[in-house]
Amino acid sequence: MSRHVVAVAVDANLPVFELAVACEVFGLDRSDIVDPWYELRLCAVGAGPVRTVDGLTIDAGYDLDDFERADTLLVPGVHRTTQVDPPVRLLEALRRAHAAGKRIVAFCGGAYVLATAGLLDGRRATLHWMNALDFAHRFPRVTVDPTVLFIDDGGVLTSAGTAAAIDLALHIVRTDHGAAVAAEVARRMVVPPPRQGSQAQHPTPIAARKPDDLGDVLAWAHERLDQPLTVADLARRAHLSPTTFARRFRATLGATPLQWLVEQRVRRAQELLEATDEPVERIARLAGFGTPANLRHHFQRLVEVSPQTYRHVFRYRARATVVTELIG
Repeated sequence: MSRHVVAVAVDANLPVFELAVACEVFGLDRSDIVDPWYELRLCAVGAGPVRTVDGLTIDAGYDLDDFERADTLLVPGVHRTTQVDPPVRLLEALRRAHAAGKRIVAFCGGAYVLATAGLLDGRRATLHWMNALDFAHRFPRVTVDPTVLFIDDGGVLTSAGTAAAIDLALHIVRTDHGAAVAAEVARRMVVPPPRQGSQAQHPTPIAARKPDDLGDVLAWAHERLDQPLTVADLARRAHLSPTTFARRFRATLGATPLQWLVEQRVRRAQELLEATDEPVERIARLAGFGTPANLRHHFQRLVEVSPQTYRHVFRYRARATVVTELIG
């Protein structure tokens, strides 16, 4: 099996963080988890070495021809001058790649480039909430949602600013290799498990909140996902009233306690579908959904395929990898 090539467009004065996210997730050799892992290619948009906004110099080993030939084309955060007037050759490469069915990804302000290329017309997209009004004014054909972390709209994906790039990158890993692999990459990066794209960008902070206020409760609940859990149970563990707990939970994590529980249970179901031969009926109980109907309802809503389809696709990919290794 050939490596999945992720190509990153490297343009003058680009911010470093989003580029570093791509390098960390796709560029490090993680073939001990999945073999083959991705192949990352940094593709210069113009000629010569690229200087970042922070003064670093990047001598990219690839160009826009290589960018267009990749499996996944990624535009990280870009400088304002590129947002307003993206290079024509970059736009043309993106259009041709999209027409060829390639996956197109933008981190934060990279959405400006995708929108200028016309790839976001009629689609939902997101970016940093501070840029939402300007973006919506410039691109009225795009449905801008500045409240979420990332949006996967078919073959075109966009993310909010900074840390949301990590969430989108891990979402791509989860899509390609499954929830267990994405969780392991997150663990190695020492970041929280991959968050759902629908989670809020900027929950309102609580004054004088300790960072670990909810840590014990989350760990306690995660160990008991197969058991009936209510907001009152979680609040009691946190020594708070249910109302105060629910308010603090949403302010901290950008989701209600019940939304968080459902997301964690779906992830548990994904891991069981990937790693075991347990029937769906038992997985529904082990993941805390009780019945297969409840599991299918929430799984379909969050993962967008049925549990049976998810297992089939994941196992098919795994078998294909093993067969390729045996014959190649």
